[in-house]
Amino acid sequence: MELRHLRYFIMVAEERHFTRAAARLNMQQPPLSQQIRALEKELGFDLFKRHPKGVDLTAGGLVFLEEARVILARVEHGSLKASRAAQGIEGTLMIGFTSSAAAHPLIPRIIRAYRERYPGVELSINEGSAQEVTEDSIEKRLDIGILRAPVSTHQSLTFHRLLNEEMLLALPTGHPLLNDTAIPLVALKDERFILVRRPGAPGMYANLIKACQNAGFEPRIAFEVERMLTNVSLVAAGEGISVVPASMRDVHRESVVYCRIKDARPKLLAPITLVRRTFNPSAPLQNFIELARELSGIYRKA
Repeated sequence: MELRHLRYFIMVAEERHFTRAAARLNMQQPPLSQQIRALEKELGFDLFKRHPKGVDLTAGGLVFLEEARVILARVEHGSLKASRAAQGIEGTLMIGFTSSAAAHPLIPRIIRAYRERYPGVELSINEGSAQEVTEDSIEKRLDIGILRAPVSTHQSLTFHRLLNEEMLLALPTGHPLLNDTAIPLVALKDERFILVRRPGAPGMYANLIKACQNAGFEPRIAFEVERMLTNVSLVAAGEGISVVPASMRDVHRESVVYCRIKDARPKLLAPITLVRRTFNPSAPLQNFIELARELSGIYRKA
């Protein structure tokens, strides 16, 4: 039994006449009659009572008509749903992000624009450290991760750099270095640094340590924490200083002052990076990446 047999049957049932049904189907009447006979033979019972003026449905035909309509409706619905999924219009997308990446205004802008453009895609959003986001991407617990610098590489992962932003020095209010609008790195040689743990963000902080060494000193690391928001809170408590992406400069503004750094070699930058599995990206994921690239390009030009 094929779907076309069901369509033929429904047409004849609606017209109560083979010739009129054949005309609506753009086919000849004899082949239509043969197809209905073959369907009846396969089912093992007659679908129609035939008479000179046309046909009437049998008791079995009446029941089969309801079922045939349900089957075709379900097939049509399934085809539409599959087509929408193939286009990325429907489906699910699991997104993970680090708190410092989410603090950048570009990230909520991307997620909001994606919701508006693809309302049929269900989003699952979770926060984690850069290492957790990376591992969850490897293990397929996430479709896309949003973080700063990659913390590790893996053969199954692909990274997309969206942009770089300047890193700023975070000092507690009242700090004696706040007399300068831009502070040279060498002026920090006696300061206590609060940094995100190196396994969690090796790229940015490896660059900071290298820049300090190039300035002639080894940074004194007072605390290593897992979240960038935590180190800003410790700066606010007067436990030391830190270096954070410029997009975090509104965190604890009543007790933390953010300043530019000069003379840093290498230049201290905080990237925004997407991480995903390399193989078989879904259509919703491809749409997300394309939108993220589009909006990041607009953001960089603004």
